[in-house]
Amino acid sequence: MIHNLVQQLINQALTTQLIERVDERYARNQLLSLLHLEEFMELESTRGKYDEIPDLLDQIVNYACAQGIIEDIFDEKEIFSSKIMNCLIARPSTVNQLFWEKYKQSPKKATQYYYKLSKNSNYIQMKRIRNNIEFKATTEYGMLDITINLSKPEKDPKSIELEQAAKKNDYPKCLLCVENEGYVGRIGHPARSNHRMIRVNLLGDQWYLQYSPYVYYDEHCILLSEKHSDMKVSPKSFLRLLTFVKQFPHYFVGSNADLPIVGGSILSHDHYQGGHYEFAMSKAEADWIFEMAGFPKVECSVVKWPMSVIRLRSKQINMLVEAGAFVLERWKNYSDEGLEIVAKTGETVHNTITPIARKNGELFELDLVLRNNRTNAEHPLGIFHPHADVHHIKKENIGLIEVMGLAVLPARLKEELGEVEKYILGESHMVAAYHLAWADVMKVRYQAIANNANIESLVREELGKKFLKVLEDAGVFKRNEEGRAGFQRFIKRLA
Repeated sequence: MIHNLVQQLINQALTTQLIERVDERYARNQLLSLLHLEEFMELESTRGKYDEIPDLLDQIVNYACAQGIIEDIFDEKEIFSSKIMNCLIARPSTVNQLFWEKYKQSPKKATQYYYKLSKNSNYIQMKRIRNNIEFKATTEYGMLDITINLSKPEKDPKSIELEQAAKKNDYPKCLLCVENEGYVGRIGHPARSNHRMIRVNLLGDQWYLQYSPYVYYDEHCILLSEKHSDMKVSPKSFLRLLTFVKQFPHYFVGSNADLPIVGGSILSHDHYQGGHYEFAMSKAEADWIFEMAGFPKVECSVVKWPMSVIRLRSKQINMLVEAGAFVLERWKNYSDEGLEIVAKTGETVHNTITPIARKNGELFELDLVLRNNRTNAEHPLGIFHPHADVHHIKKENIGLIEVMGLAVLPARLKEELGEVEKYILGESHMVAAYHLAWADVMKVRYQAIANNANIESLVREELGKKFLKVLEDAGVFKRNEEGRAGFQRFIKRLA
């Protein structure tokens, strides 16, 4: 059986072009070594009939557990699976050489090659990603993307216990450090033997392109600094973002904000996220246009979006950077206490920006999402953060992906929404207490029309409205008369 599985995996590696025919014996012998096998006998049944790579990996890993080669715990199995795939992937130098050779044909061919490699090598966990629940919600701002994240498997109790007891280690310093490339992994730190990064020169500095192991949209990539340094949004950030989309015009790229509450989950390593996807925010039209006297060649508008977004457009990157820097400087020092916007408390800065860059035809675009991370007694987690009435759906930071209109919601909602559906239909249920007020509203609203055929779509529609409320909470200038007047007051500071 194990010989059969090994050959099936080799066959799949050949089919997906991870290896060439000349590599077959070498790769197979590397696999045999990992499996403590000293001989091999190929069976005819392996020719032309084989499972997908993730399924083969699961079977081979199960064999390794049964033979006592590894322990049957999550991290050990992840490490072993990654080691197996490392036998079937070229070294970083070769991957980079092929990437840049294809780039000469077109940037799109280069990223298509690298994305395919990242999926076929099982670095991108496509089998797990397919478990996610994904749908779109119709709103006045366009179609918002909703994802209930089921791709990360839960760790078993033994793995959790070992992780808690493991010796603290600061190598690699974080999950985004370049030292993760090829790192075997350990208890509590993900396996990266099958990880390859693309070297990208940005403004004379070395940056690295990779894909997210758990992609949330097409070609969800991460661009990270070679240096382990804190996130920082600055005019140089704008120049890097625009320089990257000049190199890869089919991609957008953006940065999380650089402050707690409004920033992303990793603020200790400067990085950006991008990809080949058009979010609802990028499709959103101008709500109104304005001019900045110092930048006559830059088109300026406020975007019709639940968060507060200024869009700058120009054919000239340098002009966009200068205009963006002007907005950033004005915003970082702007206060409107009537709207709870305070730039600083003592030496603590509250205002920052989430920037996103893209190429749109002949024009470069720079979206600047205004952020503020203040808290108060009513909103201890953040004034411009999801408020308490939506915490049952989304309590975490609103980072770059959510800003653009894609909700990444917790796995618990899969089961919990099923109970809410039962409640609305009047069936036996176990609705979580924190969903009850929401469920009561829906029960009144839909009791006359809800049935087994439409209940899921009705609840999903309401979930989309909840996410829209999350974005509205995060907007510094609300989309009402008072908020619009406040936004116009700030725009006058840019004139």
